[in-house]
Amino acid sequence: MFDVPKLMEKLRLIEALHAGAATEGERAAADGARQRIKDKLRQFEQADPPIEYRFTLNNVWSRRLLLALLRRYEIRPYRYHRQRQNTVMARVSKSFVDQTLWPEFLEIDKELQAHLDGVAERIIKESIFSDSSE
Repeated sequence: MFDVPKLMEKLRLIEALHAGAATEGERAAADGARQRIKDKLRQFEQADPPIEYRFTLNNVWSRRLLLALLRRYEIRPYRYHRQRQNTVMARVSKSFVDQTLWPEFLEIDKELQAHLDGVAERIIKESIFSDSSE
């Protein structure tokens, strides 16, 4: 249930899927996924110029995940003066957000949240009290 290598492999497969991996072997390897997504981004930017996006994420882990994805694809996240910590700004193509970035983020975020929830539940049960039901 709390197998970190298994979680890491799931995340690599999600990335490969969103990179447009054509074969199962390519998805399993996932070696060139980041470069394929960056190439996809460049194609989207030619047809659909970047616009300013405002992402608001109330979960610190979701925000960190989005920041990492943006930086991975060489998109510079930023925040204006006096914006809250849960706000992430980025200039990116709408097509790239709709077709690649946001679907990939949602899938990875779902897997990560499930893993973190499981770890927290286990720690609570083992160190505080075994019945943590509502």
